[in-house]
Amino acid sequence: MSELLETLLQDARVWQGHTHKRTTQMAEPTNYQALDNQLGGLGWPRGALSECLLDTPGIGELQLLIPLIQRFSQAGKTVFWLNPPHIPYTPALARENISLDQVILIHTEDRNDFLWTLENCLRSPVTGLVMAWPEELAAREVRRLQLAAEAGSNVCVLFRERRHIRQNSPAALRLELEPDDQQGLKVKVVKRRGSWPGQHCSLAMAHRAGLLQQTPACVLQGPWSGSAR
Repeated sequence: MSELLETLLQDARVWQGHTHKRTTQMAEPTNYQALDNQLGGLGWPRGALSECLLDTPGIGELQLLIPLIQRFSQAGKTVFWLNPPHIPYTPALARENISLDQVILIHTEDRNDFLWTLENCLRSPVTGLVMAWPEELAAREVRRLQLAAEAGSNVCVLFRERRHIRQNSPAALRLELEPDDQQGLKVKVVKRRGSWPGQHCSLAMAHRAGLLQQTPACVLQGPWSGSAR
């Protein structure tokens, strides 16, 4: 019993309030040095959920993901966009050297369809990154998605309204995002697995806009056969 307890305590997912443990979890660097420094040199966790909490889309949050999208797409891994607020602007993505053949946009009809699609994207072996914009998620649904993320060992970033910062979440990483006065982005670490929260930094964003458009484009439409209803 004592050996089992010691094993659990050595796992960074079990946090002791009086200690700091460096996690050995696989992660992908953000390529923003100031942010990577605040994340213990790790970045976006693999096999776990990350949450970006913000008041409104279009403040530079996608620029935060561009290095990751670029890296996965060039490696032949699929990057899923699930229910983004606007259609991705493909010329801007191409200018960032993103392989558009690896970018898939999906639009779902309802909550069950969204959850089913997101789970299957997370479990797929072709997936490198999933970016999703849920409307509302219950705590049990976030836990369900966390299990799917662990099974797929890829990166998942949920963009959620900042009011959800008060909601408990099993996500391994939670970042609060705000625009700053220098056309950049303020990032505060709300939660980081295996460490104290509260770190913050400001990032310069090369382009605040241009990655999303409102004109129609090719999009995969749900619902999908086999979706859990």
